[in-house]
Amino acid sequence: MTTLITGARGRVAQAVIQRLHSAGTRVRAASARPAELTVPAGVETAALALDRPETFGAALTGVRSVFLYPEPAGIHELVKAAEAAGVEHVVLLSSASVLAPGAETDPLASHSLRVERALAGAGFTVTLLRPDAFATNALGWAYPIGRDLPVRLAHPEATLAPIHPADIADIAVRALTGDGGSLAGRALTLTGPEQLTFREQLAAVSDAIGRAVPVEPITRERAAEEMAAHMPAAMAGSLLDLWAAATVTPVAVADTTETLLGAPARTFRQWARENAHAFRAPGR
Repeated sequence: MTTLITGARGRVAQAVIQRLHSAGTRVRAASARPAELTVPAGVETAALALDRPETFGAALTGVRSVFLYPEPAGIHELVKAAEAAGVEHVVLLSSASVLAPGAETDPLASHSLRVERALAGAGFTVTLLRPDAFATNALGWAYPIGRDLPVRLAHPEATLAPIHPADIADIAVRALTGDGGSLAGRALTLTGPEQLTFREQLAAVSDAIGRAVPVEPITRERAAEEMAAHMPAAMAGSLLDLWAAATVTPVAVADTTETLLGAPARTFRQWARENAHAFRAPGR
C-alpha cells in the first residue's frame, strides 16, 4: 500500500514522510515542484499541484491513503480522482479556525472549511486534523529577536495552546497507518499541552537563547499596517481578530498526543530550545 503525502515540502509533511519511511511504509512524496524535494532514499516523488487536476491521476496510482494539505482549488476533482484510484483514507491537515463563528467568510478559516466540506461526501474515510496555533508561528518573531529589537504586539496577552509540529506528525502517522483505528473518520482539534500568552511564549524563547526579549505593545491599527507588508490585509485582520478573542477567552487545551496516543505532548519550551538557533542573527 502506498501513502501519498501532498505538500511534501512542508514541515509537517516532511516529518510524516520520515516517520512512515522509517516504519517501512511505501511513501510517495508529492509537490508542484518535485525536483526541489529532499526525501529519504527509497521514497518516490511525484508531480502534483492541488490546483491542477491534470496532475492527479499519475500521482494517485496505487495509492490507498493520502495526507492532504487544504487547497480548495481543485478539491472536487481531487475527490473524484481519489475515488477512481481506490483511495481508502484521507487525513486532512485542516485548522481549528473552521470551528469559529463566521468561518465561512473568514479568509483563514474558509480555506480549510471548503476542503472539509468537499471531503464530507467522499467515498473514502476522512480524518480531520484541526490544529490550533502552531509553535512554529513564533518564527515570525525571529527577525526582531535576532537583531535585538523588541517584539511588537497588539495583543501580548492573547492566550493560545501552541502545538509542536512533531506532535501533529505523530498523530497524522497514527491515523494514516491504521495503528490507531480509533482516529479513522474523526474530526480532532489538536493543541499543545498548556496555555501560554504571547508574553509567556516569548519568555520561553528568551530562556532558550539566554537573553531577554522585550515586548512592545502597539495598537491594532499599527499591527495591521505592519502585518499587511507580509500578507493580505484581510488575513492580517483575521489573525488580529483571533488574538483579540484569545485575550478575552483563552484557547482551551484540546486533544494532544497524550489523549490520543498515550505519549507525552511536546511543550512550547521544548520547541523553543530545539529552534533557538532560528532566533539568532547570522554570525552569532
